[in-house]
Amino acid sequence: MFSPTREQVRQFFFDAWGRHGRRERLSGLEVIALGVILLHPEYHAELDRPERTLDKDYTPEAGIANPFLHMSMHLAIEEQLSIDQPLGIRGEFERIAAKLGDRHAATHAVLECLGETVWRAQRDGAQPDTAAYLECIRKRG
Repeated sequence: MFSPTREQVRQFFFDAWGRHGRRERLSGLEVIALGVILLHPEYHAELDRPERTLDKDYTPEAGIANPFLHMSMHLAIEEQLSIDQPLGIRGEFERIAAKLGDRHAATHAVLECLGETVWRAQRDGAQPDTAAYLECIRKRG
């Protein structure tokens, strides 16, 4: 399993943003990442200053959301949707998006469930509970 470090994940976003700014060709995953970045202009300043944000700690106590975690979760959801895993997520997502009339808002609804699912798995030292994840998504819509 691929387990990039925090720095590698951040560098991936810096690279995609930099290539976009220089009008260079992007890889398939970078194209998806750029789409996420463009949805979040509030993170552009962070991406413009890698020397200040590569090692920055974003803690809940500081009241600062971690833009790299947020964008990574967007990417995870896009991957889940592309392969419909866990099975049924794509249909639930499409239902929420239709109800909300906004794909980005639907992604954020799913993102809250993903965050909760990952937090519980880490807390319990267990694998993520996909059934609970899907049930959370169903309730969001």
